[in-house]
Amino acid sequence: MTNQNPNHLAIHNLDEFLFGKAPRPVRCGRGVVIGEGAVVPEINFTLPTIEILESTWPQVRRHYSEIIEGVCQRAVELEVPALLVEFETLPPMTVRPEWGADITALLAEALRKWGDRGGLKSALRLTPNDTRDHVRPPRMRSGEYWDGMVRLFHMAAGAGADLLAIESTGGKELCDEALMNCDLRALVFALGVLASRDMEFLWKEIVGVCRADGVTPSGDTACGFANTAMVLAEQKFIPRIFAALVRVAVVPRSLIAYEMGAVGPSKDCAYEGPYMKAIAGVPISMEGRSAACAHLSPLGNIAQAVCDCWSNESVQNVRLLSAMAPTVSLEQLAYDCRLLNTASAHSPEDTRRMRDWLVESDAARDPQAYVLRPDVVLRLSERIMDEPTAYLRTRRAVVAAMEELRGALQAGETRVADNERRWLDRLQRQIDILPDSEEAFIEEMLQAPEAAKFLPKEYGLGG
Repeated sequence: MTNQNPNHLAIHNLDEFLFGKAPRPVRCGRGVVIGEGAVVPEINFTLPTIEILESTWPQVRRHYSEIIEGVCQRAVELEVPALLVEFETLPPMTVRPEWGADITALLAEALRKWGDRGGLKSALRLTPNDTRDHVRPPRMRSGEYWDGMVRLFHMAAGAGADLLAIESTGGKELCDEALMNCDLRALVFALGVLASRDMEFLWKEIVGVCRADGVTPSGDTACGFANTAMVLAEQKFIPRIFAALVRVAVVPRSLIAYEMGAVGPSKDCAYEGPYMKAIAGVPISMEGRSAACAHLSPLGNIAQAVCDCWSNESVQNVRLLSAMAPTVSLEQLAYDCRLLNTASAHSPEDTRRMRDWLVESDAARDPQAYVLRPDVVLRLSERIMDEPTAYLRTRRAVVAAMEELRGALQAGETRVADNERRWLDRLQRQIDILPDSEEAFIEEMLQAPEAAKFLPKEYGLGG
């Protein structure tokens, strides 16, 4: 890897692109600082199979109480210097915001108790799930699902949340089919036009609520887009080379949250996080091998290379031989972070060496890992940010990523299966005909069959 000297980025060279350190650290919760030198574990959890109803709500609350007590106790026993807890609501908890706020308050109270009793520094991130796609075509700016989300945003501070995030899905109604068809044209429209417009609308609302209520607006994730591609590639439904392009194509869309005022840390399932850190300077939460409880991936080690929080994605509250699964995940995260922090405490050289080992172990094995190499991230970020708009940045992202991957394959720096190589030319042909004009592209797509999948007015398009 070689040093970079970009002009548009918050991180200007490879020596500064490290785990645990971000140009713009975030202070939140009860004594938690993210991005100022130490990697912080972020635990995420969910329920076992259970129907969420009024009649089962006491059982739901008992699960979350058991989870947070076990996690906090183990964090204190392992002398975790700080802990970030993420509560991702399940759909009924956003549709009925009072339920989401109830569990938030339960978790916040437990964290306060363990801070007083055990000295645990902690922060709570609330992530309402995006329910707007419960109707098709989705209504992104109106209707009962939008109203429920906004109500939960407003209830976050009163319930005790320190940070607010979301895994938004604007454009997904078009992107899902584009992924299955390996249709780059529809993908770029879904991400660069629809999703980007939704991000601007949504994050203006979230940041406004957070500023009014004293909550930290943290970040978003392209999980529903790029992680869907990653899982499809892992199952051999689509080529890995296409999934790698998707990973870079989501960068402009996710960046909009920070342009609108989010400050990090990014969502753990946003594997595009290194690009957010390089461009916006925000601390990032990442997941990799630690997320195998939720999904498999080819990014187990490289995802950790420049992280500021290290997460497990989400694990059900089920009993394992040692303890309940969330407690087990917390222990794994704690030891991972302890190792990283030990390396960084020794010297900058040891920090870079650890980072480079994490990178080297994955990058040559899969193009999806290769595009997360820190030097590649800096190169591609600079090229993406040469463009002025989200659409043009998305178009540039796939152009630049394809050039980078072709060079890497030719140099033997990464690899794909022989039967995937034909996709290089097939995808290149799609890239070559992406329109220069966003306005012309919108006009064309509004007349195309794909237009039946989305409501233009819900994205600020059309009359």
